[in-house]
Amino acid sequence: MVLFNLGGPDGPAAVRPFLFNLFSDPAIISVPTVLRLPLASLISRSREASAKANYAIMGGGSPLLPQTEAQAQGLQATLAERLPDADVRCFIAMRYWTPFARETARLVAAFAPDEIVLAPLYPQYSTTTTGSSIAQWTSVYQGSGQVRSVCCYPTLEGLIEAHVARILEAWRQAGEPAGVRLLFSAHGLPQQVVERGDPYQSQIEATAEAIVRRLGPDWSDWRICYQSRVGPMKWLGPSTLEMIEAAVGDGLGVLIAPIAFVSEHVETLVELDHDYADKAAALGCAPYIRAPALGLQPDFISALAELVTEALQKPKGVAPGSGFACASAWAKCPLRREGVAA
Repeated sequence: MVLFNLGGPDGPAAVRPFLFNLFSDPAIISVPTVLRLPLASLISRSREASAKANYAIMGGGSPLLPQTEAQAQGLQATLAERLPDADVRCFIAMRYWTPFARETARLVAAFAPDEIVLAPLYPQYSTTTTGSSIAQWTSVYQGSGQVRSVCCYPTLEGLIEAHVARILEAWRQAGEPAGVRLLFSAHGLPQQVVERGDPYQSQIEATAEAIVRRLGPDWSDWRICYQSRVGPMKWLGPSTLEMIEAAVGDGLGVLIAPIAFVSEHVETLVELDHDYADKAAALGCAPYIRAPALGLQPDFISALAELVTEALQKPKGVAPGSGFACASAWAKCPLRREGVAA
């Protein structure tokens, strides 16, 4: 297996090159290279100081890689139990910082596998995350093995169970307060990305609806919101801050569940736990509760193992988790592009 994630700077010196790698990706800024690279350089310089300040809160670097390594170890152990006759190895490829896909591809080629499953740690598909990661892998891997890809798993049972467990855990640790609105906070995207056929927003909605169905009628007051907006373009909304303000207006506290993040990183540990928490306190929003990211939650690791074993049964192409299928409007869905039945 190859697990894909965003990656994050491992120290202050890595912050600017990490930002440059991020904003030079054509899946993030879709302008010609002659414009994109200077723009990426400008953005990375202008955002370096504020980004360093955010990472300083976490000790100077991102915790994403060690958390992903722990998930990889858990997944490998689970699959070794489920596939006792196979020699199972789990590798990690980060999109914008080490280990990059190119170096991981060399390690995988040296392992010389018969089967490869590409498994994104992005439950909801987007061209800017899973699409970009798999395209990069395809461009650099030259080793052996039949390759199968998992494109998405927004309603996979284990994923939903893991979110429910995290939400209830946070609520109970807070003393089971009444008068709390559940906010599903996801990383935002420019609106134009979705308008071009990216299914991300619809899959976020599918995940939220599945979680609420599992939680039951006591959790009927919920909203979806988006965070981490960058630049002047119109982004998906409403924003997480707007939904916190709306809850205050309705005399409610909030419980925020990071619905698109499976590991703790700058958007949860800083943006949710510091920036929004401080603003919520200033607004008088109480309680302000944040559910943990999925991490090593057993249902989630089991769900990843299920994805891998399911993908191994697919004859070719991309495989969706749990048979999920995008509506016909989402032209960027890889199943539709590849002509693979869900």
